[in-house]
Amino acid sequence: MAALSIHERKRLRQIGHALNPVVMVGSQGLTESVVEETLRALNDHELIKVKVAAEDREARAAVIDAIVAATGAESVQKIGKIVLLYKKAAKQNQHLSNLVRFAHLSNK
Repeated sequence: MAALSIHERKRLRQIGHALNPVVMVGSQGLTESVVEETLRALNDHELIKVKVAAEDREARAAVIDAIVAATGAESVQKIGKIVLLYKKAAKQNQHLSNLVRFAHLSNK
């Protein structure tokens, strides 16, 4: 995946501001089911927030890096325990894609 430009990141952050986390990584860490759910959410929504429950910064960073590697997504922004992930869907679903649903937020 090609790196996102500054303008693309800014647009994705604007859209991501209105989103709530759809995937939570709990105390058991990054399990196969969490990876599968993240992939499903990325395929449906393209832009999602993931909340990582780890208290330690290094552990959180390691989990985020593992999610990015396992899903092939791009980390757009990390704030505290929340990471904003983007992965372009093979076929965009007009009803589920956050890029379509919240496009009006980035046209200011």
